[in-house]
Amino acid sequence: MVRSMTGFGRGEAIAEKRKINIEIKSVNHRYLETNIKMPTNFLYLEGDVRQTIKSRIGRGKVDVFISYENNNEDNYNVKVNTVLAKEYLDAYQKVSDSLLIDNDVRCSSIMRSPEVLKLETVDDDEEVVKELVIDATNKAIDELIAVREAEGERLKEDVISKVEAIREDVAFIESKSDLIVEEYRKKITEKVTELLDEADIDESRIVQEVIIYADKRCVDEEIVRLNSHIQAVRDTLDEEGSIGRRLDFIVQEMNRESNTILSKVTDKELSNVGIHIKTNVEKVREQIQNIE
Repeated sequence: MVRSMTGFGRGEAIAEKRKINIEIKSVNHRYLETNIKMPTNFLYLEGDVRQTIKSRIGRGKVDVFISYENNNEDNYNVKVNTVLAKEYLDAYQKVSDSLLIDNDVRCSSIMRSPEVLKLETVDDDEEVVKELVIDATNKAIDELIAVREAEGERLKEDVISKVEAIREDVAFIESKSDLIVEEYRKKITEKVTELLDEADIDESRIVQEVIIYADKRCVDEEIVRLNSHIQAVRDTLDEEGSIGRRLDFIVQEMNRESNTILSKVTDKELSNVGIHIKTNVEKVREQIQNIE
C-alpha cells in the first residue's frame, strides 16, 4: 500500500499508576531522520525507541515527543542530612556562647535549615518503564501509519490519473507522427515544383530529403520508452514497502523522454501536447516527493 510521508499519531500506555504519552509527527525527507524529545531520565531508552520506529517506518523526518507521569504514593523519599543538621546546631551554640544569649534552638528550627531535608524521587523499574514506552510508541506508530496510508491512497489515485493523461497525449502524438511526415513531403514537393517552374522533379531526391527529415523528427523510441515508464509507475504503485525513491528515478526518466519529444516536434498542435505532457510529468514529480 502506498504511504505518504506526512502524518501524526498518538499513543498512551498505563500500568501501576505510571502513564506514558507519545506523539509522533512526520514530514517529507529523503531518508529516515528521527528526532526524540524525552525526559532526561529516559535517555537510556532512546535506542529502543529509534529501533522501533526504524522497523516500521521507511522514510520521513520523524519527530517524537515523550511525556511521563508517575502517580504512585511511594514515588518519593525524604532524606535527612544529619551531618549538616549537627553543623547547624554547633553554629547556633557558638552564636549563643559568643553573644551570651540563651540557645533556644529546637529540632523544628534545624529541620527548616537549608539542605537538611531533601526530597528524592524513587528510581523507577526500568523494565516496566521500557515496556510502557515501547507499547505507547507502537500505538503512536499504528495511528501514524493509518494516516500515512489514507493520504497515500489519495496520492496514488492522483498520480494514476496524471500518468494516464500522459499516456493519452503520447498516443495522440504517435497517431499524428506519420501524418506530419506526409505533410512535410507534400510541402517540399510543392516548394520544389514552384522553384523549378514545373520542370522535371527528381523524386528520389525528395524521398531522400523526407527520410532525413523523418529520421530527425521521429519520436518512436521516445514514445516506447515513455509508455514503458508510465507502466513502471503503475506497477510500482502496487508494490509494498518504500517506493518513493524508485518512483522518483522513473519520473526523472519520463521527464528526459518528454523533453526529447518536445524538442523534435515542430507542429504547433503537437508542441502544445508535448508541453501538456511535461506539465503533467512535473505534477507527478511533485506528488511523489511525499511518497514513502
